Amino acid sequence: MQAIKFVTRKDGKGTQSVPSCPPDSGCTSSPVLTQSTSCTSEEKDLPLWATGTMMTPAGMVMKVSTDWSRGDHWGMIKSRISAYRMKYAVMPGLYAVGEPIKDSDVFISANYKLSFDVLRRGLKGLNAWILVLDTKSINVWCAAGKGTFGTDELVRRIAEAHLDTVVSHRRIIVPQLGAVGVRASAVRKRTGFRVYFGPVDARYIRTYVQAGYKKTKEMSTIDFSMFDRLVLTPMEINPLTKKYPWFAAGILLLFGLQPSGILFEKAWAGGAPFLLLGVVSILAGAFITPVLLPFIPCRSFAIKGWLVGMLSVLFAVQVFGLVERHNTIMLAAAYLFFPIASSYFALQFTGSTTFTGMSGVKRELKIGIPVYVIMAGISLLLLVLYKFREWRLV
Repeated sequence: MQAIKFVTRKDGKGTQSVPSCPPDSGCTSSPVLTQSTSCTSEEKDLPLWATGTMMTPAGMVMKVSTDWSRGDHWGMIKSRISAYRMKYAVMPGLYAVGEPIKDSDVFISANYKLSFDVLRRGLKGLNAWILVLDTKSINVWCAAGKGTFGTDELVRRIAEAHLDTVVSHRRIIVPQLGAVGVRASAVRKRTGFRVYFGPVDARYIRTYVQAGYKKTKEMSTIDFSMFDRLVLTPMEINPLTKKYPWFAAGILLLFGLQPSGILFEKAWAGGAPFLLLGVVSILAGAFITPVLLPFIPCRSFAIKGWLVGMLSVLFAVQVFGLVERHNTIMLAAAYLFFPIASSYFALQFTGSTTFTGMSGVKRELKIGIPVYVIMAGISLLLLVLYKFREWRLV
């Protein structure tokens, strides 16, 4: 098994030694990355969420705490609101919780650190093993849909961790939300380990184990509350805010363009309403629609987003007069483009919910994308027509 090399990292809390990624591990070195399945006997400082190491028949593994530190809480916040999420990962491999023995349970996790953290916290008071799969810093639910939390990766990690030498039993507990990506029969055939699909929430793990690996209806039911949806909205809004300046630049350029050149006054006077409607469409599709998801008519995410977008644009235009009511061309462009923009933004939220499946998403995209392209094209043509009329060319 490969020894771990520690490197010195500096962050806002000072300097600490953390494991670097082994070659070909598929990850990048980071203060939150951990060792794989072994470490050197002369270990240095471990990450703050680790309590030490222990020897197993397969080599040395890291022991992890079931309590969250202030850094873990801060990492959760950053992963919720920014692209830091894609760097928030632990190294794939085997970890120990408490003082596990050969008969202790093995729980499977994604290497997205928040998923890993929620699992280890749920194992408080238990002695267990955690086997982390390489999901490219994606949570269990999304990774299962993408295939990275899947049968092949699970089989590979079982083999690389030499799990058959670490435990005497042949059972592994996979999160229920990972079921879509794991074929239990194939895993058992290829490894000898039987897959148990555990509770949907880590807080039920202790009760689940004590009940003899049997789930109640509560353990199998996903409670995707308004708060759960709300905390996911920053990750929907964040990428849009990065693309918004390009939209703003295009709008200002279009409205400012004159036969004599580009006039800032014209750009701002004509473009400001559309810039504000752009913000309205983002809020409608990436915030209001997810938060009010169950209360909006229709099953389709695209239609839900369009309804909220249309109501939001109507409200902004009629109440605040963002577009002159006598300007038919501009009104038509606004009513065509911004609601379908909200629809597109809402459709992106499908990957964060348990309200739909992969087949439903593909079906909506197959229908929605052509509609989005057509509506956006018509809106652009209307704006070009508006400019031609302004220049008295038509």
